Amino acid sequence: MDIEKQWPRGQRAAFVANFIRDQIVSGELAASTRINERVLTEQLGVSRTPLREAFKILESEGLLTIEPNRGAMVTAISPQEVELAIEVLIALESVAAERACRHATDAQIDEIQALHDEMVGAWKAGALMRYFHINQTIHQKIVDCAANPTLSRLYMAESQRIRRFRYAGNQISDRWARAVYEHEQILDALRHRQGALLREVLRSHHLSGWRTTRAVLEGEIRL
Repeated sequence: MDIEKQWPRGQRAAFVANFIRDQIVSGELAASTRINERVLTEQLGVSRTPLREAFKILESEGLLTIEPNRGAMVTAISPQEVELAIEVLIALESVAAERACRHATDAQIDEIQALHDEMVGAWKAGALMRYFHINQTIHQKIVDCAANPTLSRLYMAESQRIRRFRYAGNQISDRWARAVYEHEQILDALRHRQGALLREVLRSHHLSGWRTTRAVLEGEIRL
């Protein structure tokens, strides 16, 4: 892979950030792992400048910790911290749900429907990372439908910080299939503009996912 030949200068850091982010989310780069800059520059065919710009992007998302003279390390988060973050996401989506049902345009709902169909296609193809990216986009767009930029910003920041843990739960096939079904319910509540129902199905969706993820983190379920 040679990013410097394939990507314009202004896009290289974003590409590198996406590459490293996916490795963190998938677990290929585990918590507390120190990033080897030399290996990455050789693997991606990129200089250290876009690599270090990518590190700053991921640090702002809470996925990396940069230590002076020591480089970048994958941020470690305890299961207790993840659980607290899930509570925050539930609270933010609860605020967003009824507002989204009031403020969403038909075009926005159609866009979420199209993303949902694409997500189902990824599930059927067994493309977990692609599924996960679309899944996260759907949740963010539902929050965005609430037409509250502060709410959208807070949700995005907290969601990015714990995304690798949300991914872990979907690696369990039963949970993955259940999550797809729950998304059908979420979409149906949004399309029919049933705010109270949307709030409850989103809450149930998060709690169900967290139960599986916590079991994975605590070793009760093996991947």
